[in-house]
Order: sequence, then C-alpha cells, then structure tokens
Amino acid sequence: MRVTRRRAGRAAALAAAASLVLAACGGGDIESDSGGDAAGGAECGAFNMAINPWVGYEASAYVVGEVAAQELGCETEYKKLKEEIAWQGFGSGEVDVVIENWGHDDLKKKYVEGQGTATVVGPNGNIGYIGWYVPPWLAETFPDVLDWENLNDYASDFATSESGGQGQFLAGDPSFVTNDEALIENLDLDFEVVYAGSEAALITSFRQAEENQEYVIGYFYEPQWFLSEVPLVKVSLPPYEEGCDADPATVACDYPEYILDKIASTEFMESDSPAADLVQNFEWTNDDQNIVAKYIAEDGMSGEEAAQKWIGDNPDKVAAWLP
Repeated sequence: MRVTRRRAGRAAALAAAASLVLAACGGGDIESDSGGDAAGGAECGAFNMAINPWVGYEASAYVVGEVAAQELGCETEYKKLKEEIAWQGFGSGEVDVVIENWGHDDLKKKYVEGQGTATVVGPNGNIGYIGWYVPPWLAETFPDVLDWENLNDYASDFATSESGGQGQFLAGDPSFVTNDEALIENLDLDFEVVYAGSEAALITSFRQAEENQEYVIGYFYEPQWFLSEVPLVKVSLPPYEEGCDADPATVACDYPEYILDKIASTEFMESDSPAADLVQNFEWTNDDQNIVAKYIAEDGMSGEEAAQKWIGDNPDKVAAWLP
C-alpha cells in the first residue's frame, strides 16, 4: 500500500548527524529491555524496530532507527527477535517494522493476507542471494567441487565428528530461510546438515577453512560484508525455475534471487507517524549495507555508532528518505 506523506518538519539538520541520540539495544524476546529518548520525541513517539539475527539486517535497522531518532524525534527501540517472532509483534503493537524480509511467503499469507496485521511496504533496495559456498582455496584446487553432481566424490573429505560419517554441510542459524536438508535428500547427496548456530559461527568456520586449507561447504548469502575479506565461491545447484521450490519437501533446485522487502505493522503504516514515511521511502544498495555491516562486525562499532558514521557520510541519501 502507498502511504501519503505527512509532516515535513525535521528535528535537526543533516549536518548534525554526528550528534545522533543513542537508542537502546533491545532484549532477546518480544519485550524490549529499554528505549531511548530523542529530542522532540513526543511528535513521533515510540518507533519499534525488530532486529533479526544477522549483521546486514542490523545495519539497515540501525540506520533507519537512528535517522528516525535524529531527524524525526522518534523514541527508537530496538528489539532482538528471530524472524517469525518479530512478525507476531505486529498485531500487539510491539513491533512496527521488519526492515529486511527474505521471501517468507508463509508469513505473508498468515499475517498480511490472513490476520491483516502486517503490510508489505515495498523493496528496501537490497538484492539477496542464498546458496552453497566453499572457500576460495578449495574452488581453485578442485574446481569440479563447484558442480553439485561431483559432491559425493568429496563427501569423505567434508566429514567431521558431528556429521556421522557423511560429509558435513554447515548451516547457520536454524531460523534462517533454508532448503538445505531437502536439497541434500532430493539430490541424493551423502551429506548431513550440521548447524553452526549463528552468522558469526559460519563466518569463523569459513575464515579458518581458508586460512588452514580445510574442507568446508556450507550455507551463505549476499549481501554480506565478509565476502570482501574471503571471496567464497558458489556451488552450482540445479538451476532455479519458477515454482521449483513450491513444495519444501520436494525442492531440488537452487535458491531464487530475493528482492528484499520491508514489512510493517498495518496500524503503524496507517498512522500519522512520520516514521512510517521514512520506512516507506527507505531504500539503499547492497554496497551501502555492507559498509555499515563491516563497521559493526569487523571494526567493533555498536549499531548506533556505525549508523551515525554512515549517516554523516551520506547526507543526500538520507535526505531523500525524509518525509
């Protein structure tokens, strides 16, 4: 749905980006531990931003949240939640925005079409890719490993103590969008999915595999800042065709290209909050996100600090998002 533009006033000039008020980082469930106050916050009120568990998402969320606090006087609250838990918060008013959604037709059917508590706001500018990746040394030394039809020839090389004698396929957080168990079964591959548990654990495993020339194959995705450090190489799976992944149990094709979009509370988008216009207008590129994600993951900045730095460096882009 299209939301009309509302207040044109801004709480501070873009040149003052360095003085952004820090908003509190939320807790691990649907209730936030604390929130931050911004000057003029009464006009916008609370702005509840979900934080899903990967650093690229954090980058987008903190940039939007900090612009809302600085420019619109919102009281931005960040809530660390896995994907479906965040969508549950739309109906209660405890979550206003999921700023980076990867497909999730199941959740759209439930919360957008069914309950009507969520609204698809539109693309956030990022293009997402999911796939199977190996470290560069392995692709260079054994190029045939990049064809899925050859993977069983290498299964014993990928085996670990956790994979039960089969090759190990390393997955990330179990809540991530994934077809890997079905792919392995339907492509008759002698591999076992082992969950690293998080994005950080995946990155550590791939980094060590490249440094020590170890066999690792696993789930990874773009946009992702880490690929500028270790350019992982994608394995070719049977090509994606429309509908080939319609049944999760029988999928035997590669992942599609994802046009990442913004999902928001229907009530929030129909309100007169200037933050709703900010969410409507927000779009940036994979490169933009990777810059901020690297500030957080590699340079040790907090989400707020990373957002402030990028905002200060990109006043024209920020001005285009403002109501």
